[in-house]
Amino acid sequence: LSDIHGNPIALEAVLRDVQSTGGADLFLLLGDLVAIGYDSIGVLERIAALPNVCCVQGNTDRYVVTGERPYPSVADVQADPRLVSRIVEVAHSFAWIQGVIAAGGWFDWLAALPLEQRFDLPDGTRLLAVHVAPGQNDGLGIHPRLSDADLADQVANAAADLICVGHTHWPLDRTVTGGRVINSGNVSNPAPVRACTYTSWMRSSTPGASLSSRAR
Repeated sequence: LSDIHGNPIALEAVLRDVQSTGGADLFLLLGDLVAIGYDSIGVLERIAALPNVCCVQGNTDRYVVTGERPYPSVADVQADPRLVSRIVEVAHSFAWIQGVIAAGGWFDWLAALPLEQRFDLPDGTRLLAVHVAPGQNDGLGIHPRLSDADLADQVANAAADLICVGHTHWPLDRTVTGGRVINSGNVSNPAPVRACTYTSWMRSSTPGASLSSRAR
């Protein structure tokens, strides 16, 4: 699952769907757990209650704990003063959620999330979980408009057979030179052209078994 963005209602809908199909042995949460939505603390509490959950840090999680901020920067505003209202809105939003996370006792937990997680699946598949791309939790990210060559460049140094990402809010499942890439889409805050949310998961129960994903 990826890009929950502080929306516990959307998270619960996804978890109910997972449970209705037999549950999960492991939950991989691919970052952007907090910010934008109305209840980041509720999301973190629900995540902590999940069995066998593994998380990586997304860019909005990093903004909250480091004080970094997304576009626009001060330099952007100096170049285009029309962005003043936007930078003020972004600053207020992240300052508020930063205070909420700190007051709720989740600041250190969020700050400690790793950039990447790696696993060997029962069939020998080497899995890399990361928010944007290998070694990155910010940037343009992986989306369906990328050519196979550009996608292969993004994952060239992954040292993994299966790369699971989020960030762009666009589901994708494609195999290129360098590995199979799955973008699980988003639990919340969908891309403008879609009115629904997506998640995907893999099953690999025994050595030698085939690996499959489903977008929901």
